[in-house]
Amino acid sequence: MHLILRDFWWPKIRKDVEKYVNTCPVCQRSKIRREKPSGLLHPLPTPSRPWEIISADFITDLPPSCGFTTILVVVDLFTKLAHFIPCEGLPTAKETADLFLQHVFRLHGLPKSLVTDRGSQFTSRFWKALQKLLGIDSRLSSAHHPQTDGQTERTNATLEQYLRCYVNYQQDNWASLLPLSEFAYNNGVQASTKETPFFANYGFHPRFFPPVIETSEVPAAEDWLQELTAVQQLLLQQLDQAKEDYKRHADKHRQPGPEIKVGDRVFLSTRFLPSHRPCRKLDARFIGPYPVVAQLNPVTFKLQLPRSMRIHPVFHRSLLLPADGVRPDTDQPAPPPVLMNGEEEFEVEDILDSRFHRRRLQYLIDWVGLALRNALGKTPPQSMLLI
Repeated sequence: MHLILRDFWWPKIRKDVEKYVNTCPVCQRSKIRREKPSGLLHPLPTPSRPWEIISADFITDLPPSCGFTTILVVVDLFTKLAHFIPCEGLPTAKETADLFLQHVFRLHGLPKSLVTDRGSQFTSRFWKALQKLLGIDSRLSSAHHPQTDGQTERTNATLEQYLRCYVNYQQDNWASLLPLSEFAYNNGVQASTKETPFFANYGFHPRFFPPVIETSEVPAAEDWLQELTAVQQLLLQQLDQAKEDYKRHADKHRQPGPEIKVGDRVFLSTRFLPSHRPCRKLDARFIGPYPVVAQLNPVTFKLQLPRSMRIHPVFHRSLLLPADGVRPDTDQPAPPPVLMNGEEEFEVEDILDSRFHRRRLQYLIDWVGLALRNALGKTPPQSMLLI
């Protein structure tokens, strides 16, 4: 502004210059934003009983141990009780369902809701159909926003810390440590409930050390049931209070941000998008703008992206920047396709068919954005076949 005022002046010059700069498409895409991330904390609903809402996630790429390289972590969001399940590699959707049957359903029955990330196991056609048949509500995290499943992420960190302390130098005995890790985690007091997951779920503490004084008194079943009910009522109050505390603490480092409505145009952060340019430091910080086509909850929005991008179009508010306007003298070029390993990335929408061709199994794939299923009567191009 100082440079312009050296040689020019007209009425409302400051307002005009600010508007011109704020609507510059290059500036909006390239400048770093220094303010707090937008989008206040939107906690998940508090479950009313144990194993009503559970979360699941995988710890992957571990060194082989007894034939296992992956851990499936399942956490009850009411009692915080967790199960650590070793896996032989990253399981498929069907294999994940078998693991739930063997390790979760047989102990706790069916949940009402399941919170997961957007891994292929939880977005596959098989998994969606299975959850619908069982009456389980799927709660998938927003793209590049793992805080949605923060409970499991925190449990993962605790488990990794435990294994890091006790694993041998070759790191090939972690699978044998999982039972003790699970017991130690479930026997530790949780900050949110002020109780151990074991006591919250069963109403008593497990026998860990031999008792100092033996007792022969056995409480009546009715007294035990009343105590368990009272404990769970207390847990419900503690969970609600903990969520309020978490929200208050998290919102200190966030801001609501400008309001975004359906029909508005927003820029999308490139923080988690692959780049094919030589230096990421010199790449644009945002791309777009794109129109908002739906608001799924107070902090999650669906965008109308170009078909060439082929990524999930739902994003958290912190990844979006409202467009301050577009000057009529500027063109908005479409962003290049997202590249993975130097090749254009495609996201699978559905598997429509399969066949054997020259003794090889081929699949007919409907890619995101192509709507192949609706193109009835048309022969799909060869690129639609995934060998």
